[in-house]
Amino acid sequence: MFDSIYSAVITPAQFFLMAGVALTVGFLYAWLMSFRVRSTKRYFIVTALIPFVVAAVITFVNGNIGAGVAIGGAFSLIRFRSAPGSADEIAAILGAMGAGIAFGMGYLAYGVIILLCLALLFLLFSFVPLFEHKGQAAEQLLKITIPESLAYNGAFDEVFARYLKKVENAGVKTTDMGSMFRLSYKVQMKNVAEEKDFIDALRTKNGNLEISLLPYTETQGQL
Repeated sequence: MFDSIYSAVITPAQFFLMAGVALTVGFLYAWLMSFRVRSTKRYFIVTALIPFVVAAVITFVNGNIGAGVAIGGAFSLIRFRSAPGSADEIAAILGAMGAGIAFGMGYLAYGVIILLCLALLFLLFSFVPLFEHKGQAAEQLLKITIPESLAYNGAFDEVFARYLKKVENAGVKTTDMGSMFRLSYKVQMKNVAEEKDFIDALRTKNGNLEISLLPYTETQGQL
C-alpha cells in the first residue's frame, strides 16, 4: 500500500492511476481548504490541480538532472510573475506541491495522507484559539500628510506617547508637486477604542490634512 506504484519503466496504466488519485484528492483538499482560506474560485481550482501538475513533472523528469534544472528555472519564473499571497494561500500551495512530489514518485498513499492531514490540521488549528491575543491591538500603517513648512521631526511625539504602544518610522516622501510631505509610521494603539481621539489629535497638528490609519502589511508599508 505504501510502496511506489512505479516500476523501472512507467506504464500508461501507472501514470493514469497516479493522475486519477492526484486530481481526486487535490480537489478534495482544495474544497476543505476553502472553508478557512479566503480567496477566489480560480485560486482553489489552481490549488486542486497543483498536485497533479507537480506529480507529472516529477514523473517525466525521473532522475534526469538537466530536465530537473530546467523545470526549476521555469517554476522560478512563474514565482516572480505571480502576485504575493497571504500566509494561508502560500501554505495551501506548499502543501499541494509537497503532496505532488509524493504522487510523482509513485507513493500515492503518502500523497493522500499529506493532503488530507494538512487540510484537517489546518481546519482544526483554525478553530482552536491558539496564538490569539485578543487584548493586543493589531499593527497598523499610519500615513500623515503635512505642509512643507511644518518641521515634522518630533512634531507628533506628544500625541504618539499618549495614544500609541508602539511606533516605528516607515519613511517620508514628498507629494502634491513637493508642496507637502507624507509621513508613514508602523503603529500599535494602546486602546483601540481611542482611535478617533488619536486621529483628531493628529489633525490639530497637521492642519487638518489627510490622515489614514490602515491594517499593516509589508506591501502597504512601502511608500
